[in-house]
Amino acid sequence: MIRPAVFLRIAAFALLVTFITAPHVFAFAFEPFTENGAPAIYDQGSLLSLTIAHLQTVFGAVSASTVVAVLLGIFVTRPSGLEFLPLSRSIVNIGQTFPPVAVLAVAVPLVGFGQAPTLIALFLYGLLPIFENTISGLTQVPPLVLDAAKGMGMTPRQRLLNVELPLAMPVILAGIRLSAIISLGTATIGSTVAAKGLGEVIIAGLQSNNVAFILQGGLVVAVLAILLHDGLMALERTIAARLG
Repeated sequence: MIRPAVFLRIAAFALLVTFITAPHVFAFAFEPFTENGAPAIYDQGSLLSLTIAHLQTVFGAVSASTVVAVLLGIFVTRPSGLEFLPLSRSIVNIGQTFPPVAVLAVAVPLVGFGQAPTLIALFLYGLLPIFENTISGLTQVPPLVLDAAKGMGMTPRQRLLNVELPLAMPVILAGIRLSAIISLGTATIGSTVAAKGLGEVIIAGLQSNNVAFILQGGLVVAVLAILLHDGLMALERTIAARLG
């Protein structure tokens, strides 16, 4: 028997896929939010292609943030890198100190309009949660476990790859999940610099005073965020269960 929570997720996913592939089926639901004969469904592009472009941008930025933040977190938790921990924290905090809009304003003159400035902004914004969770996960590995691994003759590299990272993985994944959710919502501002994504729908609604467009863009992003959060949470629970 399917649990209610699982059923709701499946229903939400099915509804989302149906909406972005055949949005005009739902025109009746958005017509009350239009005025003066304005279109009820966004008609300046394909919702499906915009959703895919949005997810590609988020995936690219989060992937880059994960690689950099995890490697940096590993480095500063090694004896040779401990002294660089304060400097590393200051660097990854830059992304949270400056709002993404400010990063876009600086990046556009350097790399031009399009996806590139959005990727830079999301990359910087997503570093901190992954970096801090990597440090937390690695430093919380029980010393007795490390001593046992050392007593078995494992080299520092073997201890890192076979003991520390697997045990820290649920905590690291929690940081990646947080970074991905933040990036998913923040990526909508990329449309202000001509990046493809669901922000186009929201901005079009704001420019034309069409609440229906704003709702469509916001609802798709919200449902994507919920599904992404649940999927990554399930992955965390699976890994934690395997590690006991």
